[in-house]
Amino acid sequence: MEDLLGRDPVKFDSREVRGFISGKVCMVTGGGGSIGSELVRQIAKYSPKQVIIVDIYENSAYDIQQELTMEYGDSLDLVTLIASVRDYYRMNQIFTKYKPQVVFHAAAHKHVPLMEVSPMEAIKNNIVGTFNTATLAQFHNVEKFVMISTDKAVNPTNVMGASKRCCEMIVQYLAQQHEGRTEFVTTRFGNVLGSNGSVIPLFKRQIEQGKPVTVTHPDIIRYFMTIPEAVSLVMEAAAIAEGGEIFVLDMGKPVRIVTLAENLIRMYGKEPYVDVPIQFTGLRPGEKIKEELLMNEEGLQKTSNKLIFIGKQIEIDEATFAAKLRILRDAALKNDEELAVSALHDMVPTFITPEEFNNKVTKNNKPQAGNLSA
Repeated sequence: MEDLLGRDPVKFDSREVRGFISGKVCMVTGGGGSIGSELVRQIAKYSPKQVIIVDIYENSAYDIQQELTMEYGDSLDLVTLIASVRDYYRMNQIFTKYKPQVVFHAAAHKHVPLMEVSPMEAIKNNIVGTFNTATLAQFHNVEKFVMISTDKAVNPTNVMGASKRCCEMIVQYLAQQHEGRTEFVTTRFGNVLGSNGSVIPLFKRQIEQGKPVTVTHPDIIRYFMTIPEAVSLVMEAAAIAEGGEIFVLDMGKPVRIVTLAENLIRMYGKEPYVDVPIQFTGLRPGEKIKEELLMNEEGLQKTSNKLIFIGKQIEIDEATFAAKLRILRDAALKNDEELAVSALHDMVPTFITPEEFNNKVTKNNKPQAGNLSA
C-alpha cells in the first residue's frame, strides 16, 4: 500500500499519545471497521486500562477481537460488544456499565453512492448515532470524545458528506455549551488506502480477474493516507486537543485516481492500457471530481505537529440548530426520504449538488495537485 502513496509513510512520536491513553478505559464505536480496528490496535499498544469495541457487524468485531486476543492474551482487558449507535438505550447501558474515559466515534455509513440511494440510513446511523453517542458521553462525564470525520464533509455534494458535516456540527454544538467535563473534538481526513469499500481492493480484484480497471473520471483526484498514518494522526490530535477543535490532517499532495490505477497495474507486472485496459465509467451519484479538506469559512492554525492543523470554528445558533435537528431526525425515523433530504439541506447550508460543484471545478481548469500546508 505504501508504494502507491508516492511518498514515504509518516513516522510518529508517541509520547503524548501514551500519556493520553495509558491507564484509561477507551471505547471505539465502529471498532471492527477499517479505521476503528486500527484505532483499537494502536490503543492496545499504549497500556490502556480497558478497550471496549462496539460494532453492529459481528464478523468484523470478532476478527479484531481474535487478532488482539492472539497478540496480547490476558494482558489486555478487551471487551467486544455488539450494539448499534442508533439505539440510545443500549448505548446508555454500555456507558453506565463500562464508564469509558475516552470515546473514539468511528461508527458511520461511509459509502457515497449507497447512501445516495438510502439517505435515511445515513441520517439515522451517522447523525442520530453521533448525537446519541456524544450526548451520552457528555452525560456520563467522559473525558474526551473524538469524532472521526471526512473531507467529504467539506462543501458536501452528497448525503454521506452532508451527514458527516452535520455530525461535525453536533460535536461543535455540544462543545460550545461547556456543560459537564467532556472535551469534544473532531478529526477530519481524506481517503485511506485499502480501507473497506475503497478503490484499491476493487482495482486489485479487477486486475486479478483479468477485467478492465474502472475509474469514474480521468481528472478525479483524492487525498490518501495509509490506515496506520491516519489513525496515528487522529490519536495525536486527540492527545493535544483541549475541546471544540476540528483537526484537519495534512494528507500531502492529492493523487490522481487514474495514476493510482496505472501504478497498481505496473505493480502486478503488467502495462496499463496494453495488458490491462482502463475504462472511464462516469462520475457516480453524489461524487466530486476533487475533494477539499477545509470549509471556506475556516482558517488554519498550526499545532505542535506539522501535519495537524486546527480549523476555525463557526458559531452555531443552539436554539435553531436543535429545532432543525429534531425535524431531520423525525423525517429519517419515518423514512420520509424527500423530507429528510430537504431537512439535511436546511441543516447544512454548504450542501450543494455535485453538478454545481463539478461544473465550477472543470470551468476553473483541471484540478491541480497542491499541498495543504502551502
